[in-house]
Amino acid sequence: MRQTPFRFDKTALSIGTLQDEPDDLSYWLSKTPDERLVAMELMRQINYDYDPATDRIPRILEVTQRPQR
Repeated sequence: MRQTPFRFDKTALSIGTLQDEPDDLSYWLSKTPDERLVAMELMRQINYDYDPATDRIPRILEVTQRPQR
């Protein structure tokens, strides 16, 4: 199971309408650049279903025997 530095805070959840102005910009501007990068990496891993602990670079080289001359 993948461990993340984020936890879901149910008290931070609010319900609004589509006409309400989002406050995403002020939230992200309040975070440090490092926190933003960590959050972006987490969103990338979730979006592409990527787990760096189990995914590896595919093997592209093979060992073959040269024919005798």
